[in-house]
Amino acid sequence: MPLDLNKSKGKFGTTPVFLASISTILGAILFLRFGYAVGNVGFIGAMGIILLGHLVTVPTALAIAEIATNRKVEGGGAYYIISRSFGLNIGATIGIALYLSEAISVSFYIIAFVESFYPFALFLVDTYSAIPQFVADIILDKKIVGIISMGFLTLLMLTKGANIGIKALYGIVAVLFASLLFFFVGSPVDDFRFAQVSFVDTIKNSEDFFLVFAIIFPAFTGMAAGLGLSGDLKNPKSSIPRGTIWATVIGIVVYILVAFKLVLSAPLQSLGADQLIMSKIAIWGPIIPIGLACASISSALGSVMVAPRTLQALGCDNIFPFEKLNNWMAKGRESDNEPINSSVITCILALVFVVIGDINTVAQLIAMFFMITYGAICTISFLEHFSGDPSYRPAFKSRWYISLIGAVLSVWLMFKMNTSFAIFSIIILTLFYYYISRNSGDKREIVSLFRDVLVQFAREIQIFIQKKGDDEQSPHWRPFVISINEESFTRKSAFDMCRWISFKYGFGTYIHYINGYLSKDTFKQSKEVLKQLLQDDKVANSNVYVDTIISPSYTSALAQVIQLSSISGKENNLILLTFEDSEKERFADILSNFKLLQATGFDVAIYKTDQERESKKEEIHVWISSRDYENSNMMILLSYIISSHPDWKNAKIKVFSIYPNQDEFENYKKQMFSFIESGRLPISPLNLKMIPQNEHSGIKSIINMYSEKADLTIIGFRNEVVKKQKTDAFQGYQKLGNILFVNSLKEKEIE
Repeated sequence: MPLDLNKSKGKFGTTPVFLASISTILGAILFLRFGYAVGNVGFIGAMGIILLGHLVTVPTALAIAEIATNRKVEGGGAYYIISRSFGLNIGATIGIALYLSEAISVSFYIIAFVESFYPFALFLVDTYSAIPQFVADIILDKKIVGIISMGFLTLLMLTKGANIGIKALYGIVAVLFASLLFFFVGSPVDDFRFAQVSFVDTIKNSEDFFLVFAIIFPAFTGMAAGLGLSGDLKNPKSSIPRGTIWATVIGIVVYILVAFKLVLSAPLQSLGADQLIMSKIAIWGPIIPIGLACASISSALGSVMVAPRTLQALGCDNIFPFEKLNNWMAKGRESDNEPINSSVITCILALVFVVIGDINTVAQLIAMFFMITYGAICTISFLEHFSGDPSYRPAFKSRWYISLIGAVLSVWLMFKMNTSFAIFSIIILTLFYYYISRNSGDKREIVSLFRDVLVQFAREIQIFIQKKGDDEQSPHWRPFVISINEESFTRKSAFDMCRWISFKYGFGTYIHYINGYLSKDTFKQSKEVLKQLLQDDKVANSNVYVDTIISPSYTSALAQVIQLSSISGKENNLILLTFEDSEKERFADILSNFKLLQATGFDVAIYKTDQERESKKEEIHVWISSRDYENSNMMILLSYIISSHPDWKNAKIKVFSIYPNQDEFENYKKQMFSFIESGRLPISPLNLKMIPQNEHSGIKSIINMYSEKADLTIIGFRNEVVKKQKTDAFQGYQKLGNILFVNSLKEKEIE
């Protein structure tokens, strides 16, 4: 069902947003429970509660104000604003928690109204003896009064809707500020003197700070009360930020002044025990219960206006499991789209908690739902600052670090208030998100937001590395390997070697080569191939970057690949090419491009594979020479790097060196050990096995003899040998399995 929350043209300005917010902030908790808070945690503790509470609500208010200016705002309040900016999956998950907190808030304010009514009920019963006993019993029973009040509020909303609420707000806020004025000009209670004032003490056997915080916190959540009027505002982009921020700032000031006045006017014990202590301080006592009643009713009105609109918007977006249920929730009154059906559900839910009747329990429940909602909003706002999403361009901008503070504190305070309920709430919210993301059809997920953030972060790192990184100044070599291969689906050897080399110490790029000219068909083919590659288990579980390239020849493809910029931000420095013994033409192609690779500054690794021979990955043999130390360090380093991969976790590295004859053994040994001692060879002398070369044995035959059972043999090759012998330089190793031929452009220094 399409979202249509604006059947009637908005007619309200900033003032209703401010009034709805301020009347909830300066509401029931201020008059009924704030004295209890000051008594139990002291003035300093009360300042801590105000500070902590607003370190959550202010970032949330700024985040919501920012989101509200990002795009056209319609009905549905905070839910609509969030879901249209971040998608249904995120918005609806937050919206459900938001709805529950709003709906339960209605019951909280009704319970608070009953508390304000009770002194008046006592007065009536004591003053008028003619009142029948059954009437006296009814008006003195808080639960019955609560049910009657909830019924009256339900009837009011179903018949009059938001209009009566807005009109009532003006009178209620006037009474509210009059009550506060009477309180501030009042005098201390009897026999209380300034000398008795303490700003640090608390009452004996005081409640835990975070329990008191949970009871007081719902007062600070009133800053979002005006959001529910978004569909009734002429210019919500302007009215919501202004009304919300002004209400929040004034609320902070009033709470600080009230705490200061309470400490100066009554003993802490009286503050903790007497719910209506403010009436004893005020210049005219009855004004406080009247103000409490007005504040409670106004807050209840505000919540009962907002909650159904949130539920209506959720129904319009087909969030619930049944189509009929969604349509029923979304249905509004024909004349003004008033959410009648959603109001019925909200009032029934509120009535359940009115029957429960304990104000502290309900307050803690509301605090937890609001806290998880605000934490989610601040987290999304924080991530959005770094996502680089061009569609997110709010006219009003908060700061990322403010949203981060709100997000972190929300999670921390949830666990401090009630650890088990915090865990339960997070699990339930996660299940909501999973269900909604499975059924909504909206592809904008929290994972996508994290991905966008990572992309932006990676971009900044890449640019930084490119500008600041200087390979010439770095004494340490690490492989930034790029491999090209056209047989990715029939032979995995090239990709395997690429992922082994890049697993821990380097960065790998694997390019699948498609022979042909770039066209619509080949481009489509390349995208399909890439998709298949990314679905491969080895690719999915590796840290290798995979892509495709289309080129008419192997040489042109190679020329394109060596010019590619590495997404790591560092230039690629090692190219990996593969072939099998039977592929003589392919190997000839590789060698024909050897000069091109060297001219562009690449180290070269040529991987000759034996598909028929099983590799147990237990032994890596490295063959080095005193005449070839330019390659030696790189070969040894590559053996260490490969053995760090989990596939090679049981592998042993053996280093071999062939010396010419027995007469030269001592000189050769000294020369090799001097390389080791100077650090030019990063091995221990105990790990180097030196083998004599007699006149009847060639170097290749010796390597065949000692490395026949090796799972990987690493052999160096020099430029001049390739020039003279060409492909013959790589032949003659028929007894070996997999061989990695290595050519280092220059000697690698290792400390």
